[in-house]
Amino acid sequence: MATSVWKGMITFGLVAIPIRLYAAARSKHTSFHQLHKECNTRIKQPQFCPHCNRFVQRSEIVKGYEHDKDQYVLVEEEDIKKVAPPSEKNMEILSFVGESKVDPIYFDSSYLAVPEPQAAKAYQLLVKALADTKMLGIAKVTMHQREYTVFLRPRDGGITLHTMFYANEIASVDEYGKTEGGKPNPLEVKLAEQLIQTLAGDFKPEEFGDEYQNRLGELIEAKLKGKSIAVSHEAPLTPVIDIMEALKKSLAASEAQRPKAEPKAVPINATARRQKRKTG
Repeated sequence: MATSVWKGMITFGLVAIPIRLYAAARSKHTSFHQLHKECNTRIKQPQFCPHCNRFVQRSEIVKGYEHDKDQYVLVEEEDIKKVAPPSEKNMEILSFVGESKVDPIYFDSSYLAVPEPQAAKAYQLLVKALADTKMLGIAKVTMHQREYTVFLRPRDGGITLHTMFYANEIASVDEYGKTEGGKPNPLEVKLAEQLIQTLAGDFKPEEFGDEYQNRLGELIEAKLKGKSIAVSHEAPLTPVIDIMEALKKSLAASEAQRPKAEPKAVPINATARRQKRKTG
């Protein structure tokens, strides 16, 4: 059973909706441990105090903030609880914004907001209101000793919450978006748009996967069975010199791979009429 990461209230105006938050997505990858080459034993990293010259237990560890070189101010868990803002328990919606007005680059982690049983009606009211107005709610919530600004987005009959990257966390690269010396001609644009249309289709997330992780899994499975795997070599790509020619070849190849349309069946009565005209 999934474990909630936050429990509290969504509030907007005088409406309060008790909810729980669950992680909406987690990246999956094959991880490796560090082993001692001599005996294949996993290497551990125990807590060690150089002043006392001994290993310490987790129960002996306290939090400390370094305000000067090797000088710390101690902070107890009770002290941290005292300074927790209201958003630790109440997620107040501060404003609403059109969903098309928010660049997805500001979305960070995602969570599923699930109402408590007694709040189902109020929750669905908020879901429908957001969906009908095509709005996102902007709120603040405190989790893991940090206050986040979050977006509340209606999705599949529920509310998905996205933590927000702040403006100063979005990278800026001077060369990004510059178009000097790279303007395409209208024919190149038309061919590129045609190529996009031939590759267009519905978004089916189940069709995508991490090929590298799949290959790692195959490698591990083969090693467990004492086998080896074949290495696939692909020809290296070279920079495009003639863009127009590359677009034409890409378009032709893409169209050749598209499934052929089934010939339309001719109604029997129409066929009969044509045969009658020929014989008449």
